[in-house]
Amino acid sequence: MPVLCRQTLPILAMALVLAACSKPDKPVTATGAGQTTAVQSDQNATAEQVAKEARGDLQCPAKLTTAAPGANVPTDDVIGVRPGLTYEEAANLVMCSNDLLVVTAENGRGFNINTYGQKVRQGFIARFAEPKVFKTGKEIIKEMEAEATARGMNAVREDLKPGQVKWFVGTMGLPGQEHVLSVAREERFASDQTPTVDTVKAALIKKYGDPTRTMSTQSGYRSVFTTLVWAYDPLGRRIPETSPLYDRCTGVADPDQGANLSPDCGIAVAANIIAVRDNHALVDRLQVGVMDQSGGYKMIAATEQGLRQGDQQRQAQEVQKASKDAKAPSL
Repeated sequence: MPVLCRQTLPILAMALVLAACSKPDKPVTATGAGQTTAVQSDQNATAEQVAKEARGDLQCPAKLTTAAPGANVPTDDVIGVRPGLTYEEAANLVMCSNDLLVVTAENGRGFNINTYGQKVRQGFIARFAEPKVFKTGKEIIKEMEAEATARGMNAVREDLKPGQVKWFVGTMGLPGQEHVLSVAREERFASDQTPTVDTVKAALIKKYGDPTRTMSTQSGYRSVFTTLVWAYDPLGRRIPETSPLYDRCTGVADPDQGANLSPDCGIAVAANIIAVRDNHALVDRLQVGVMDQSGGYKMIAATEQGLRQGDQQRQAQEVQKASKDAKAPSL
């Protein structure tokens, strides 16, 4: 699936694009959720040990200080993670949803805004911790050769093992004040816990209501691919089929897929139900995503404005200091 990296931000004109483009760096600690910590050890470690070290002193259930949405607001969360939460609240909620999940700052995808030298956290991913196994040089080379062969033969490479989950949460804001603008989660069901398509649809409708639209497509080796969308305008009103926004205000369910943001759209929820290849009545994996398009659009514009004002203030302070302390030139 083609995606774009480092998109530009047209503040008053075009829609914004947030794309998934690179691999993560280091795991993030639970406390503060913005500090990185490498799991360092010269010994083998189980996935549980790796996760425990990376998650730090995480306390569950996660505590939230951000106000809950109003009663008339559309349902806009994925297991409690929703637009508007702080970076730290979202990271802790995600990790509290599974003992093996580790959050990693995502520095390789996002919006190409002028940060004026500041570090803006534009999101994080979360995946299951993997066992730490030390290998010999020969073993490493053998694995690299096998991977190269698989790529050359276009072999299918599964991103998730049965029973695993991954997340991407997009954030934006001034450094240290970043808030969630999008969230997407994918779960691949264990072979002995595979739900039916009807069961998953019923659960989605119970949580988010009747979808704005439902589509079924054929998607390569993953076979039947059913998408449900719930779309609202910036005032929280459901978008009808007769509206010109009907085809424009769509959500993104895949954690690896880029997201379009438009000031004309509000909350957008999307779910992809991906069937088992040899039994289309059963679900192999489920992807669910939520974004606040108009809210995210405003958030990005406000962040860029705040960064610009901060840089102007810095320059003014430097000029003021220089006017007092600098020596006159020798002429």
